[in-house]
Amino acid sequence: MVRAVTENRASPGGPHASVAPKRKVGACVPASSRAASRPTDGTRRAFSAAMPTETEPGDEELRGLSRELLELRSEMLNREIEGGTGGEPATPCKSRSNLCHYLSLRRNDIRALQERLSRLGLSSLGRSEAHVLHSVDSVLAVLARLRGERLELKPSFGAPDFDEGRALLVANADALFGPRPQGRAARIMVTLPGDASGQLIGSLLEGGIDAVRINCAHDDPSAWERLVTGVRAEAQRTGRHCAVHMDMGGPKLRTSGPPSPLSLAPGDGLFLAKADDGGPIESSIPTIGCTLPDVLDMVRPGEPVWFDDGKLGGVVDRVEPRGAFVRITYARHGRRRLRPDRGMNFPESRIDIPGFTAKDREDLDFIAKHADSVGLSFAQRVEDVRAVRERVLELGKPSLGLVLKIETRRGFEALPRLLLESARNAPLGVMIARGDLAVEIGYERLAEVQEEILWICEAAHVPVIWATQVLESLSKDGMPTRAEITDAAMAERAECVMLNKGEHVVETVRILDDILRRMGGHQHKKSATLRALGVSNPSTPSTWR
Repeated sequence: MVRAVTENRASPGGPHASVAPKRKVGACVPASSRAASRPTDGTRRAFSAAMPTETEPGDEELRGLSRELLELRSEMLNREIEGGTGGEPATPCKSRSNLCHYLSLRRNDIRALQERLSRLGLSSLGRSEAHVLHSVDSVLAVLARLRGERLELKPSFGAPDFDEGRALLVANADALFGPRPQGRAARIMVTLPGDASGQLIGSLLEGGIDAVRINCAHDDPSAWERLVTGVRAEAQRTGRHCAVHMDMGGPKLRTSGPPSPLSLAPGDGLFLAKADDGGPIESSIPTIGCTLPDVLDMVRPGEPVWFDDGKLGGVVDRVEPRGAFVRITYARHGRRRLRPDRGMNFPESRIDIPGFTAKDREDLDFIAKHADSVGLSFAQRVEDVRAVRERVLELGKPSLGLVLKIETRRGFEALPRLLLESARNAPLGVMIARGDLAVEIGYERLAEVQEEILWICEAAHVPVIWATQVLESLSKDGMPTRAEITDAAMAERAECVMLNKGEHVVETVRILDDILRRMGGHQHKKSATLRALGVSNPSTPSTWR
């Protein structure tokens, strides 16, 4: 009977099978009334007869569910043996094995299977990211018990169980960011301005930050060293741990040329020149240069191009030896000025350029000596991840954390391969760089893609940094939008939330700290956690605060 399954869900063990403690109801119902209200055998038979027959699964239904789950399980083990990408078998590693299992599971549409499992009161596998195979095996064990059969399953190389899956993610986050703050699971990281004073850094630490970010695309080693020294000194003074994260600049695909801006509107033409001094082929067409001219050989007619974080967009009309002609199709507010040193994105073009540049290699020498982790910008090639790791080992800093910044369409598509390559190299993290990523994949898909990144990283037990424009209006102007507050609350599911610099950043840290603490009591990853709600008790209406 389904009732028996529901009442005995703790039998497989693990957190998914936890049973809530019994409530004390004796004070509400007298003992005599309780005795009188106990159902008789006749009542039970009448109640059972009145129940819909579909709530009592037959043996064939149970066998069908088991067959489907066993097929999924077999595919998981095969992908684990292949190493996740169809390549050479991989060295056993719990996180790598679990990621292989998750990628195999998500190759299928199992929504109908989930519905059937849920109707029986069983796990629908919807929160299995950190322990995929163990979740499947637990459901199979319950189905076998219902059929009165003994279950024997082929073992995995090293699939984590419920407790191990969660513990691996916590341990990896601790290794990357340092100890978790009391009262909240997510850390807070702040990007420091180049002229940050010791007073500002101290105020940020007292407000609750756990890490700082230094962007090596700006300033120079002397400025970076001053910032790092200030952070270490203030951390010691306040008694708070503060990790130092430094992002390498990566390849800068930006506009270049004379400082005078171009005014462009939909329907206008634009020539992207390989050389800054190369004039337009047609004198009537505005021209601007490109900092990475080889990229213009990789674009094709019909492919979109975006400028200045999506404020201006167009389509490649044709490509010439000296550059590419673009037809403007979008300009924010109808017309937009395009200046040098503005970002460019070719989201549908096959842009294959090294993400680990010569300047990055020079900067890494400094980063390895002074920082706790380094960010690989525009991560999308396994070769770049290997090159950074090899250089870090050459510098004698194997403990230096590596954060993969996912900010392009190709980077998102390559994420499973990047994680599989790096699974045995901890500490590792992923930053969802939502600015460039939104331009690359389209704003309408950002919500979906950032969720997928969270799921995939949880399956790999890799901590995530939720970045870009978090509480931006609050930090810059002193007043948040409603959407920003909701976004900050959603960010609690990541292991770290990053704020950008702003005039009101200290107050923003305090507000974010409060949001994360409150939301941490309601949510863990995809699971709602049912803490007591003050609003549910009418006698104490103020407890929601």
